[in-house]
Amino acid sequence: MSKVRLINYCRPQIVDVSEKGVTLLIPLNRRTRNHVKSMYIGVMTVGVDLVTGFTAMLKIRESKRNVILIFKDMKANFLKRAEGDVHYICNEGKKIAQAVDQTLKTGERVNLLVPVTATVPEKFGDEPIAEFTITLSLKEK
Repeated sequence: MSKVRLINYCRPQIVDVSEKGVTLLIPLNRRTRNHVKSMYIGVMTVGVDLVTGFTAMLKIRESKRNVILIFKDMKANFLKRAEGDVHYICNEGKKIAQAVDQTLKTGERVNLLVPVTATVPEKFGDEPIAEFTITLSLKEK
């Protein structure tokens, strides 16, 4: 992550990694806060990209094969302002693992819609502040 300056600038932190998925945190601070004291939409996009990509990379590394991942598109539904540290939750580890297996077996590109939920636990507990769907595209090189 540190090789990409924009990602490093946002100071992301891995909160939890499990078989189910990954939770990532991006702090709300001077760098990530906009003029209305909530998180920039661009920073939120970085969070979605990272949590989905990290979940996929864990499954790809387990396969020990050269699978390339890209993102095709993303949909976002913003429910509340992100006025605190944002947790990005991707619980699709099993579906992503199945998609990796499928691309390895068939040699074909596999597209998977991955839901990601954003929360601000310090203000709203587990209530989502945003819901995203990002299309993960996998293919063995």
